[in-house]
Amino acid sequence: MRQAKTQDTGLYEKQFLLSVERGDLENVRKLLEIYKSTGAFNINCLDPLRRSALHIAIENDNIELIELLLDYNINTGDAILYAINGENVDVVEILLEHLEKIGRFTPETQGVEITAHSAFTSDMTPIILAAHKNNYECIKLLLNKKATILHPHDIRCLCKECVQAKAEDSLCFSRSRINTYQALASPSLICLSSKDPILYAFELSYELRRLSNIENEFRNEYQELSRKCQSFSVNMLEQVRGSKELEIILNHTTNAWEEVTERKSVNFYQNLARLKLAIKLRQKNVSNS
Repeated sequence: MRQAKTQDTGLYEKQFLLSVERGDLENVRKLLEIYKSTGAFNINCLDPLRRSALHIAIENDNIELIELLLDYNINTGDAILYAINGENVDVVEILLEHLEKIGRFTPETQGVEITAHSAFTSDMTPIILAAHKNNYECIKLLLNKKATILHPHDIRCLCKECVQAKAEDSLCFSRSRINTYQALASPSLICLSSKDPILYAFELSYELRRLSNIENEFRNEYQELSRKCQSFSVNMLEQVRGSKELEIILNHTTNAWEEVTERKSVNFYQNLARLKLAIKLRQKNVSNS
């Protein structure tokens, strides 16, 4: 009797996953009703590729099926990471709304549950992945939901959390740091989250160069990220429209606009505070541009 029930369960799950793969909305709906009334199978079952029905629907960009599966409270797991990885903004928005609705979304984890079957590491969050993709729309959606990226502790930090992480797996700890810095160096994230993008890029580039001299395993990666931040600053400066805007940027202070329009500072043209900072932080590409 138990064997027959197991066979029925397996048959239902195969039909369910196959119907989702085919985009057969009506059959999926019927099977979900069977699940709801009898619990005859597990709607969170996985196919041989370790994909859930929700993963399959996301990969196939089937909005109707995604919404139907969410209505039946299918486990979201790391589904939002799949959507971001595919840069499907509409699906990301649907999943964010659902995660908020069921109370799973927090600014830190952003509703992600990493399991043994996940293709993503435990330190990966939606906003970090969106920043890796440099997807402006996805980053904006997540920032609007107050998603955050915690800046890594100093490389020599001796707090309990850092000491424990290094002791457990120092390579994994270093990989997690580089993943975070890769996200922080995203041009779209910098533009959307920083009040002073050029200053932020200067400081981050300098920090990344310092890390390249300490983190030997990822020296090249840190150097490349540092150069990326410098390129971002140069690209921002190339958007300047006229000499007045250039004055504001190169002499940036809190009251930069007043100083340009009213000439409050006698040595205004000689100040070049931002350019001096670029030189101090070794932003060669900026100071030579």
